[in-house]
Amino acid sequence: MLWMDPSSFTMGMWSIGAGALGAAALALVLANTDIFLSKPLQATLEYLEEIDLKTLEKEPRTFKAKELWEKNGAVIMAVRRPGCFLCREEAVDLSSLKPKLDELGVPLYAVVKEQIRTEVKDFQPYFKGEIFLDEKKKFYGPRRRKMMFMGFVRLGVWNNFFRARKVGVTGNLEGEGFILGGVFVVGSGKQGILLEHREKEFGDKVNPVSVLEAARKIKPQTSASEKK
Repeated sequence: MLWMDPSSFTMGMWSIGAGALGAAALALVLANTDIFLSKPLQATLEYLEEIDLKTLEKEPRTFKAKELWEKNGAVIMAVRRPGCFLCREEAVDLSSLKPKLDELGVPLYAVVKEQIRTEVKDFQPYFKGEIFLDEKKKFYGPRRRKMMFMGFVRLGVWNNFFRARKVGVTGNLEGEGFILGGVFVVGSGKQGILLEHREKEFGDKVNPVSVLEAARKIKPQTSASEKK
């Protein structure tokens, strides 16, 4: 029968424990860098133009996304999850721009990737624009990115949680919430994409000042009759 010195056993257990703590600490540090975040692939106007969207009426109409910005450009929020309180906070921020966007003649829209029970209806008090369904999740591409449970150990995400809670926004856990969203400002006609904000982590919201600056660059299409 082998005999082990108790002090050696204790040292061994301490070494294992220290190694586990070190590995956990390293994992935590790496999770809070951008090393493992999937990089977004920038969308092109041609890509966005051909996206199929649906209205949320009882008899939905399917149309090409370019209808949203063809004449006056548009600000479009790709909502990660309507019930998420972080998404609702960003919706409130964008909605605060509505009076100034109206002055510019630029509409505010949102797209969602699914329609579950009353989730979209419950989102509408936070968002002052029309909402459409993007069933194929094209506005979340061209390279669709996900943040899984790693998001919950990121300090930035926790800061975003506290920020949204501080302003009193609430939410729920209904629906798919791992595919990251974003915000686009698209010019009229072929003017192009003037701003493309891709959510890096949960609650990484767009800067409203940047949205307004981009919206001011939109040049509304002038009809032939107005040119005369």
